[in-house]
Amino acid sequence: MRQTVIPQLRITNAERSLAFYINRLGFAIDWQHQFQPGFPLFFQITRAGQTIFLTEHRGDCETGGAVYFVVPDVRELYAVFEKNGVTATNLPEDTPWGTCEFLLTDPDGNRLRFANDL
Repeated sequence: MRQTVIPQLRITNAERSLAFYINRLGFAIDWQHQFQPGFPLFFQITRAGQTIFLTEHRGDCETGGAVYFVVPDVRELYAVFEKNGVTATNLPEDTPWGTCEFLLTDPDGNRLRFANDL
């Protein structure tokens, strides 16, 4: 099924954020937009079929947002991120609501939670 909702996260420094999302988390840039040189950047990025927007535009949203990613194997993904130098807030753990989850935070304080069903 095609993704029908795309979360949008505010970033304050595209270079720093892209280093995190692309080099450490394994997202790829689908496209980017900038009205003219020196203006804020806007990106669509995708990893394993899951797409998000990253925006430097102040009026789009605030930093400190959150995205919940459902993935096939949280523990495997955690190991990949850890190998890439990502420090998660917590180890993958089973929850009372029947998932296994871990949380990490991007350079702007946006929270990214990764989960799979038990």
